[in-house]
Amino acid sequence: MEHRDYIIREIEKIGSIISNARQKLFGGKDNLSVVINKQADDIKGELLNELNFDLDKFMNMNIEESNEYLNSFIGFNTENIELLAECLSLIGFNNESDNSERYLQKALALYEIINTKSKTFSFDREQKIIEIKKHL
Repeated sequence: MEHRDYIIREIEKIGSIISNARQKLFGGKDNLSVVINKQADDIKGELLNELNFDLDKFMNMNIEESNEYLNSFIGFNTENIELLAECLSLIGFNNESDNSERYLQKALALYEIINTKSKTFSFDREQKIIEIKKHL
């Protein structure tokens, strides 16, 4: 029972950190392109400090390596992976740098991982995949 509680806490912790990161990036009404670049760096640091999740390293992994990396963290369930994918896609859509395509490709790869792992079909998820593919 204690082990199950630990896993639930880890799932909630990861979800909370990614949700906070998303809020930091897209919650304000400032100049979004300037905010995105600064906040993305802040979020990378927060993920590294709080979860030991290296976003730069993760961004350079192929889909198999990405899946293995995510599986190495207790608490990265499909909902948290979907939160991460959404966060990366929003960065990609709102970032005017050369990295925007990288973020969108990684988000698309995460959605593929979710579709493989999840037992439920999501119209919302499929819509996000279509939107990313149109943009790429």
